Amino acid sequence: MQSYFEGKAFLVTGGTGSFGKKFVEILLNEYNPKTIRVYSRGELMQSEMDQKIQDPRLSFLIGDVRDKSRLSRAMNSVDVVVHAAALKQVPACEYNPIEAVRTNIDGTVNIIDAAIDNAVKKVMLISTDKAVHPVNLYGATKMVAEKLIVQGNSYTGGNPPLFSCVRYGNVIGSRGSVIPLFKEQKNTGTITITNEKMTRFWISLDQGVRFVINSIKIMQGGEIFVPKIPSMRLIDLAEAIAPNAKKKYIGIRAGEKLHEVLITEDEARHTKEYDQWFIIEPEHVFWNRKKQNNGKTLPEGFRYSSEKNQDWLNKEDLIKITQLEKQ
Repeated sequence: MQSYFEGKAFLVTGGTGSFGKKFVEILLNEYNPKTIRVYSRGELMQSEMDQKIQDPRLSFLIGDVRDKSRLSRAMNSVDVVVHAAALKQVPACEYNPIEAVRTNIDGTVNIIDAAIDNAVKKVMLISTDKAVHPVNLYGATKMVAEKLIVQGNSYTGGNPPLFSCVRYGNVIGSRGSVIPLFKEQKNTGTITITNEKMTRFWISLDQGVRFVINSIKIMQGGEIFVPKIPSMRLIDLAEAIAPNAKKKYIGIRAGEKLHEVLITEDEARHTKEYDQWFIIEPEHVFWNRKKQNNGKTLPEGFRYSSEKNQDWLNKEDLIKITQLEKQ
């Protein structure tokens, strides 16, 4: 049976990042696309990725999402755009706020315009739990990016491209993961903990990519797809990595939350629940779009947050995860 992706042309912005590399790997190995264009600014990372994969279906384009004309050229004859490019480091975004806006917000506007101009079929934004009730500039820019992508459908009237988002939590194995930090601190005998009550959603890189692939298949335009994923306690992670280390509590850093939220009470009113995910449907009807089928309506006041999750990673789970994490 032919998959939806077979013979399709893809563009992945930020394609040399953790998500992009895993997305390209899975797509090439399992879905037989016609071509995948990796769009990013770093020629060294592109060269290293090219040498590692060496697949004729893969091509590399130097470019910035701030450059609309370059994006438009890159999207020529593309079927699906996966928009993963962003400035993601919270301190860097706080210290360089205008740069964060230009990349994460203005860059998303350019994605929308270029996709419309090139009649791309589908555009999927990779978002984050930090876009929900944002307390830092990074989260605020991703919240705006989500709004732009969802409302991008108002410019198309149900015609291609369709725009949707995927929103999930912290990714195990991605750049910036706390696991390498804890492993490094283990050797000093002291691990720094922000707050013993802190919780986080966690998803593996492989799970995140496969969730994005499935969401692209079923999207109708305007949805925000949220996977059902487990939570973990930061203190449990520290115990799993360095059970004998001394713990030094340093307090929550600027722009950091005690718990993360993936669906707010207000969003829950127009969210449908499925076995393995939620779909936040658009509040504004852009056209006579098909709604996702068979979803369950959420109860009034529902909130999907890391501290109230029903699914938790225990110490044994975390030990296995940290052992699999690359050194």
